[in-house]
Formats: sequence, structure tokens, C-alpha cells
Amino acid sequence: MDIINFAWTNGVAFVFILSVIVFVHELGHYLVARGNGVRVEVFSIGFGPELRGWTDRAGTRWKISLLPLGGYVKMFGEQEQQANPDAFHSKRVGQRAAIVVAGPAANFLFAIVLLAVLFATVGQRVTPPDLTSITPDSAAEEAGFLPGDLIVSIDGAPIDRFEDIQEIVYDSPGVALSVVVRRGDAEVALAVTPRLVETEDLFGNIHRIGRLGIGRSGGVVFIPLDPFAAVLTAATETWRISWATLDGVGQMIAGTRDSDELGGPIRIAQMSGHVAEEGWIMIGWFMAVLSINLGLINLFPVPMLDGGHLLFQLLEAVRGRPLGERAQEVGMRIGLALVVSLMVFATWNDLVHLEIF
Repeated sequence: MDIINFAWTNGVAFVFILSVIVFVHELGHYLVARGNGVRVEVFSIGFGPELRGWTDRAGTRWKISLLPLGGYVKMFGEQEQQANPDAFHSKRVGQRAAIVVAGPAANFLFAIVLLAVLFATVGQRVTPPDLTSITPDSAAEEAGFLPGDLIVSIDGAPIDRFEDIQEIVYDSPGVALSVVVRRGDAEVALAVTPRLVETEDLFGNIHRIGRLGIGRSGGVVFIPLDPFAAVLTAATETWRISWATLDGVGQMIAGTRDSDELGGPIRIAQMSGHVAEEGWIMIGWFMAVLSINLGLINLFPVPMLDGGHLLFQLLEAVRGRPLGERAQEVGMRIGLALVVSLMVFATWNDLVHLEIF
């Protein structure tokens, strides 16, 4: 692949999408810090040398920096103990915890708002769970499925759309499922075991999934929701994406899912360029998913991340005093090593998928 062409076609979309999500994350920290009387010295989008910036009346330096791979909010007295009342460490442990958790919370809230706007304007994507075709010699044909069946439930879980079927079946290769279908005026119980297949996505990832061999020829329907239903559905979808992400990470740790699926900045850039070509609706959806993932990752209890700071503050609340400086320093070094190792591994995966290596 032409590296220059890759950078040109995907770089702008990547910088825009990531910058918006990082801005939202850091804005959460900033607003709650200011609300608790903490002086914020720097609000930066990106790292490294400053490209453009200005200083507001409160003394905060707002700037855009050279490397658009993140951002940070620098608070007065964050790195060392200060007696000054507007220093971070002069605040109660509960206030400091609220400032830390505000970043991930802002990402989740941003995702809910984005999805709610999409559901209220474009509509919620609904695919009826009726079957129009059964693949010959498939697990579905073997189990007795027929064209025209409407799937009502799988293992007791109600099915409202075809995507619900796919989600359950994909995660259940080789697992026996109890399915209830509506056939005419009657309900019929069927037992089926999805077969294991391997598929390759647009970015070269190999997925081991379950497949029944069912299909439908009908189109996708987008149903606009009223504002209340849109917000409720967006919150539910944010929870579903969060749980699916955590489940995927758990499967990688357990070794039941290929870690090659883990992507880094290059993969995100590639996906950003792809969704940009699809239009603003896909950009909004991708930004919501990426915002959820950023919020989740930052809550992991790893020093250097927000979750690591929360862990230190929890220990402080339990012990009645902060951890010693030496213990915090060792924790930060371990956290830095873990984060850097993960980034190197993810970037290596990206380069392999791009066939650079």
C-alpha cells in the first residue's frame, strides 16, 4: 500500500474524529475540576510542541499540539502536594475521584447524545427477524427451519430484529441453542447448533463465528424515534456496546478470541477514512463507538489511566491516607510499561494487516 496515499486519504478523518473524542474526554475533566475549584493550567489537544493556543481569563492555556494522538488537562498541584486551596491535591478524595471519572463519563454521555440524535433523525435500524431463505445442508436446514419462519426467542431471550439473531449466533459456534419460531399461527420449538466458520472483514481480521445458514431478502427499515425513546434506546445501545467490548477483551485474555483483532492508531485511521467515505451517519456512529471504547479503556485499573488514579484514590479512602510516593511511582512505571507495550502490540498488528511486514 502507498503510505503517502494512506496518510492523505485517512489522516484528515482520523485527526478530526479522534480530536473531537479527546476534546470531549478532557472537557469532562476540565469542567468538573473547575466546578470543584481546581485551577487548570493547560488544556491540550495533542502532545508535543504547541501549534496554536490562547490563554483565557482563568489562566488556562488552551492549545493544539503537534501530535494528534490524544490530549491532556494539566491541573495545578496534580503532580505534587500543594497547600494552595485551588490545587488538585488540596481537594477531598471524593472531589478528586469525581474529577478523574468525569473524563470517561463525558465519553459515555457524548456517545448517548450522538446515538440519540441519529435515532431521532435518521431512525433506529430495524431488520425484522423473519427468514426468507435457508441454506441447503446448513445447521438451520438440519434443525428444521423453514422459509417464512419468524424467530421469536433464542434460549429464552426475546428477538426483536434480525441483528439480535446474528449477535447470539456469532458468539455461539458449536453451542446448542433452543429457538422458538412462529410458523403460521403456531409457535414451534427447534434445537440448533451453529457451525463454526471463519470470515475476514474489510480490514483483514479473521473472525471465528457461528453460522446457522439463514437469510432474509427484505430491506432494512429505519424508524425515527421520539426524543424520549431515542435517548432511552441510545443509553441501552451504549450499554450493549460497552458489554460487548468488555466481553471481547475477556475472550482475548482467556485465549478464545484472536488478539490480532486488537488495533491501534493506524487501524483507527484506516477505519476513519472508510467511514468518512460512507457519509456523516457512519461518522456519527463510528464516533459514538470510539467514544465508548475510549471511556472504557480509561476506566481500566491501570496506573497512567483514569482507572488507575481511581484505584489509588479508593485505596486512600480505605486507608485514610494516600499511598506513599514510592508506591505511586512504582505503580505509574508499571502502568506506563503496560500502556506502551499494548500500543506497540496494537501498532504491530496494524502494520501486519497493512502487509508492511
